[in-house]
Amino acid sequence: MTDTQTRTVTLERQIPYPPEKLWRALTQPHLLAEWLMQTDFVAEPGHSFRFTADWGAVDCKVIEIEPLRSLSYRWDAMGLESVVTWTLTPTAGGTHLKLEQTGFRPDQGQAFHGARFGWTSFLDRLETLLARPE
Repeated sequence: MTDTQTRTVTLERQIPYPPEKLWRALTQPHLLAEWLMQTDFVAEPGHSFRFTADWGAVDCKVIEIEPLRSLSYRWDAMGLESVVTWTLTPTAGGTHLKLEQTGFRPDQGQAFHGARFGWTSFLDRLETLLARPE
């Protein structure tokens, strides 16, 4: 691996709910706070926002939005400059969810492994939130 190569965390899940329900959980600040972190997110390209937790904050900026299908934003924290992309694909049983976080440099192994663990935990919390009656 050369210094110019980066790694990507990729997680995929089959979610037994329609894209509309999943999209709300990915874009509404009060729902994001329940499974991810507190945020001032607004679903508008170019909007800068933050995720905050007891350990610190993540500075973000919306890059691209295709409602009910995809959402990408910068995710910059503690020396990591990355991009998080959510892709939703309708299926017969609900939604195929794909999460990709790109931009981990070769010297950021701890951040890469931490993100893989962290996103797995966050997705578990997302599924718990989605299972609640509306």
